[in-house]
Amino acid sequence: MIDENLARLLRSAGLRWQPASGDTFAVDRPDMAGEHFTVSEMTIEPHHFDTGTILGFNGTTEWALDSLAVEDALWIPREDQLRELLGGAFRHLARTPDGYRVTIVVSDQERHFEEDDAATAYAQALLALIGASVV
Repeated sequence: MIDENLARLLRSAGLRWQPASGDTFAVDRPDMAGEHFTVSEMTIEPHHFDTGTILGFNGTTEWALDSLAVEDALWIPREDQLRELLGGAFRHLARTPDGYRVTIVVSDQERHFEEDDAATAYAQALLALIGASVV
């Protein structure tokens, strides 16, 4: 799982979130750092309105909050979601002696991203891809 700082960088780069069951998120407040929640139709369900999306906390006794605007939540994409977001730019994932290397193609050039874990390598590659598409 990527860390919250990297998730913030992805959001700042323009990555948008449509909450779905199984998604992981954090409440983006310093006093909630490291606390992760999972969208689930049984406990945390997205409610879509014309004014925006609200995450409803359904009957959770450990949480003293009824709802949270999606703008106040920080999506922490999973490894499979990051890989899917790379789309056709993704070439492959390889193990290295120190972790993993993700290869993508941006502007007809291969780029490599090496990290300790695959999810972080995918996220770094996605940041580069988003950056290249904004230029």
